[in-house]
Amino acid sequence: MSASTPIYVTQPDLPPLETFLPYLQQIWDSRALTNGASFHRRFEQALSEYLGVPHVSLFTNGTLALVTALQSLRVAGEVITTPYSFVATAHSLMWNGIKPVFADIDPVTLNIDPAKIEALITPQTTAIMPVHCYGTPCDVDAIQRIADDYNLKVIYDAAHAFGIRRQDGGSVLTHGDLSVLSFHATKVFNTFEGGAIISPDARSKQRIDHLKNFGFVNETTVVATGINGKMSEFNAALGLLQLQHVGHAIERRAEVERHYREHLADVPGLAMLQEPAGVTRNHSYFPVMVGPGFPLSRDALYQRLRDAGILARRYFYPLISEFSMYRGLPSARPDLLPVAHEAARQVLCLPIYPALTQADQDRVIGLIRG
Repeated sequence: MSASTPIYVTQPDLPPLETFLPYLQQIWDSRALTNGASFHRRFEQALSEYLGVPHVSLFTNGTLALVTALQSLRVAGEVITTPYSFVATAHSLMWNGIKPVFADIDPVTLNIDPAKIEALITPQTTAIMPVHCYGTPCDVDAIQRIADDYNLKVIYDAAHAFGIRRQDGGSVLTHGDLSVLSFHATKVFNTFEGGAIISPDARSKQRIDHLKNFGFVNETTVVATGINGKMSEFNAALGLLQLQHVGHAIERRAEVERHYREHLADVPGLAMLQEPAGVTRNHSYFPVMVGPGFPLSRDALYQRLRDAGILARRYFYPLISEFSMYRGLPSARPDLLPVAHEAARQVLCLPIYPALTQADQDRVIGLIRG
């Protein structure tokens, strides 16, 4: 790639086009484009097997899956969540008429800090919505203990956590009442657009599947005020094909991360997140923290890279709690979220994707070290 060609923070990984054409031909031949047709059913089953989870419900995107997960558990009142995430996490609550309550994050993992949750619980609290940030699993055991003590639901925003497994070999997606995935174009695993809810039993899946199809049970019976959240056959077919390639994609991401860690480890004032022990990772992002010991501020480094055509991103800045629709909430006060604010001031996500060449990666490293 020439020096004048932008390097994005990520780039969608796609299979060879010729391998997708037979799938398209099947769709053309069947004329079945949606409504749980063949590819939809096959992809749900294949995804369940790949991830090692009991039940998968496919959605047109991850945000609708979050909205529907909350609906399916009849969550209301207040939900404790993290300010350090993409806005869809909190937006899904607001779309359900639920008040987000922000808890500060752990300085090592940048996930919601379980030690901060309990003090925020009120009689109106009905659930906790943590995020496995950058694919690092939350402290699921501590969160579940709190949920059990106070009879709260737990819905994980697992948009970053595709394929993540814990030390015992089990999928991180099986924790909590529900987990929600995103298959957006920028994710480790994409279906152009898409998402899914992971549920623990057939009854939960059935309610979710009713809700994502307007509440229909059959041609003449509607049992819930559902929406249209169904994944199309095009996206499901791509997903089925993508499963054949995602292992290689994750391996390439791991190689990119190793190269960054090797060549940035000794840079003063630049910190990298600890690699979580006992976890099978997906290397979805590569954040660095630009601290006081670095010669430039985070924003100055961000601009230096952009001026060179390297479009690193400040994920997550601003915090969700800083946006106008949230900053008036009592839990959004900056003094209550000191760790999250510090992370948002320092974080910079560097380019990481399978097609990133070592030469382009070395351009990024050179500008940081420069």
